[in-house]
Amino acid sequence: MCGVVGLYAPGHDVARMAYFGLYALQHRGQESAGIAVSDGASIVCHRQMGLLSSIFDEDILSKLQGYIAVGHTRYSTTGSSAVVNAQPLLEHAPFGDVALAHNGNLTNTDEMRAGLSPITVLQATSDSEVLERLIVEAPGDDMAARIRHVMTRAEGAYSIVMSTENALYAFRDPWGVRPLCYGRNPGGGYMFASESCALATVGAQFIRELDPGEIMWVDGEGLHYEKIAQPKPQALCMFEYIYFARPDSLLDNRSIYMARLEMGRQLAREHPVEADVVMAVPDSAIPGGIGFAQQIGLPYVEGLIKNRYIGRTFISPDQAMRNRGVQLKFNPIVENLRDQRVVVVDDSIVRGTTTPRIIKLLRDAGAREVHVRITSPPIIHPCYLGVDMATHEELIAANLTIPEICEKIGADSLGYLSKEGLLNATGRKRGEMCLGCLTGEYPETYNGPPVQAVAVRH
Repeated sequence: MCGVVGLYAPGHDVARMAYFGLYALQHRGQESAGIAVSDGASIVCHRQMGLLSSIFDEDILSKLQGYIAVGHTRYSTTGSSAVVNAQPLLEHAPFGDVALAHNGNLTNTDEMRAGLSPITVLQATSDSEVLERLIVEAPGDDMAARIRHVMTRAEGAYSIVMSTENALYAFRDPWGVRPLCYGRNPGGGYMFASESCALATVGAQFIRELDPGEIMWVDGEGLHYEKIAQPKPQALCMFEYIYFARPDSLLDNRSIYMARLEMGRQLAREHPVEADVVMAVPDSAIPGGIGFAQQIGLPYVEGLIKNRYIGRTFISPDQAMRNRGVQLKFNPIVENLRDQRVVVVDDSIVRGTTTPRIIKLLRDAGAREVHVRITSPPIIHPCYLGVDMATHEELIAANLTIPEICEKIGADSLGYLSKEGLLNATGRKRGEMCLGCLTGEYPETYNGPPVQAVAVRH
């Protein structure tokens, strides 16, 4: 996941704008965050473990003075969850300072690391640092040439914003696995971000997404862009539509909210059920739940209230409280559930550990029947391109049939959205998204360990 922002806005408080842009992207990562700001002569960076609200205050933001900013909020895949891997990563290169923020996951990190100078000493343990060092060491008369050189060699997923002392760069891998967009700042300058909701938060006007394989940069002469010479088949991660992206963001000029609403409608067409009410597991499944209810003609109710802060506290629950499981995170609205036949819409089942606890919570609240509907197809393969997903052995749908899953989670019935239904809801063609976790067929950017064959008996 991860969220990145980049700003080039002379005369503006870019640190504060980056801070609020990252706040809009906090859902993409909660392990660490940071902001680096350039004043044209040097780059100053502040990064720590934790949430934005615990990392930045007025005093810290006031010390980040300049007109170029790069920000990051982290969800770790490659590299441990430690402050040394927090981003942006600041490099003091012979030609000046460089700050880089990366969303994605390289699949040929070892090969890339072998291409570094023998005297290079790495401080962190992430693929992002390898990528930044390679750019610094790459041949080329300018930074765009260095980036272009590395993009022809890097494999995997990377959407990156990067600052030098006097320019801001943004580039996206040739497969377009992770999102990246840009817009025009109010009062001048430009902003780049993982999602359009970050632009809207600071009042920037959304222009478009960066194309896969595109490099853009802003300097004193304005905005520049170019495409690398080797475009690849598009492979946007389908989980951006299902779970990652905020519902008020746009992807391919399509509202995430409307796509999720249509997923729910399509799911109701594929798996109708006799019931009394429809509810969703907060938050990402809510549009799908509403769409399901609209399509099937049942009332949509709130069945669970989410405690939005329990997962963000620094106070760990004791063992007795941990044993209460989902009750720490959700509280049922008994009046909407008692004696009802309930359809529960959720976005996915990965390991199958949370879903049975939710079902038990609803039954304990008085639900007479619980029918589960999932707005994604069964997940039967891990992800190697930036999602910290379970192994084959841990993925419930890789090891059990749908009837077996239904029995294991304790539901009265279970239905998954089909791959065709997912594609129809997003408006994208099959060759425009990565469906590797559903099919085992990864984009050519993947060169990791052999994909284990899984016999799925659905």
